[in-house]
Amino acid sequence: MVEIRFDKKFKTIFSKIKDNLQRERIIKQIKKISENPEVGKPMRNVRKGSRELYIKPFRLSYHFLKEKNLIYILDLYHKKLQ
Repeated sequence: MVEIRFDKKFKTIFSKIKDNLQRERIIKQIKKISENPEVGKPMRNVRKGSRELYIKPFRLSYHFLKEKNLIYILDLYHKKLQ
């Protein structure tokens, strides 16, 4: 089983989301990542090594450490702020 850890920035942003439906979508996608960590789009250049998953209207950024069997959820940001 893959261990999941959350960054402080992600926790802060997630706590500010009031819409329960949106929160459920994010939780569902995190479960999807835990089942298949390579489901997200791999990033390039400065963010190389991280992956992103689109959850309308947000992007969920995470890093998968295969050797430690760890997923580190980095950030959740609005698509327009990309």
